Amino acid sequence: MNKRNNAAPNQPSLFESEASGAAPQELARPFEIPGNQILLGTSSFTASGWEGSFYPLGMRQKDFLRHYATQLQTVEIDSTFYGTPAASTVTSWNERTPADFIFAVKTPQVITHEKALVDCEPEFDEFIERMHLLGDKLGPMLLQFPKFDKWVLKSPDEFRARLQTFLKRAADVNAGRFAVEVRNKDWLDVRLTDLLREHNVALALTDTSFMPRPWEMKGAPDLITSDFTYVRWLGNRKGIEEQTMTWDKTVIDRQDDLKSWVVVLRRLVEDKRIRKIFAFANNHYAGHAPATVRQFLDLWLVTPSWQGQAAHYIYFGGRLLAEYAASTTYFVHPDHLGSARLLTAPGGATRIQSSGGT
Repeated sequence: MNKRNNAAPNQPSLFESEASGAAPQELARPFEIPGNQILLGTSSFTASGWEGSFYPLGMRQKDFLRHYATQLQTVEIDSTFYGTPAASTVTSWNERTPADFIFAVKTPQVITHEKALVDCEPEFDEFIERMHLLGDKLGPMLLQFPKFDKWVLKSPDEFRARLQTFLKRAADVNAGRFAVEVRNKDWLDVRLTDLLREHNVALALTDTSFMPRPWEMKGAPDLITSDFTYVRWLGNRKGIEEQTMTWDKTVIDRQDDLKSWVVVLRRLVEDKRIRKIFAFANNHYAGHAPATVRQFLDLWLVTPSWQGQAAHYIYFGGRLLAEYAASTTYFVHPDHLGSARLLTAPGGATRIQSSGGT
């Protein structure tokens, strides 16, 4: 593929269009956190069981993505892991989503698994050229690596050397922004995070059965390696598939885990190095990815966000509407957007007005 004219030594920012005022937020979505710093989505936008539980019964499959984009602002495309899609497919994704929608995409497994970053330039160039058809809607590209056996990669040093070469070339052709997920526990160390930080590449933070979660890592490592963070709620695929293969409802209670993730993401929001946080739920995490996103959102809204201050809560009709402290910042539960509003600033006499009174 040809180098783009605005090639830079490191990967370009995902947020340049925001700084220039391009692609403003199109609509308020039920599955979003006000403020637009955290983007919540699911891994893939189709699954067995979603019709009737997420999509309206009878909706045509070709309308799924259009509907999805009215509910969430981002999606992690899983199908690209199995191969680079046709140009017509990518163009269709672009046409069926609003200007503020963001696609995260998984890099094909031929690059990350089969060739393990060696001699993969033709496949990589084809993939990047195809993904650029998304224009400003192209978000992070995930390099999801398998757990490598020693006969494939002898050591983490060899892996980092390959990754360094790969990321340098990606920057040379201005490929885009990347997140890296590793599945060898002993590879997750300061040498890896320093390498990722050098290239402004995000370390994927995951909740799986085979890797430590942020609060389980020893030594409190600095996990921020880029100006965005990439979170994946993956779960235990083998374990949950013994319970269900229809992804229409929650079958595993993840409330305590998601409470811990709320704490992690609140700390990330407060870190001035972070401009965006992408968080994606997989069906294998709890049984129904949209329900996982909803549960995280609800927990986020009821968890105080101000350290050292007493948080106050506003209820209407038995449901939480907002949390606030001695600040003009407040969050309103998406279920009630448009039906209720805060009439006075926090710290004064607060009233909620809605169609049903105050």
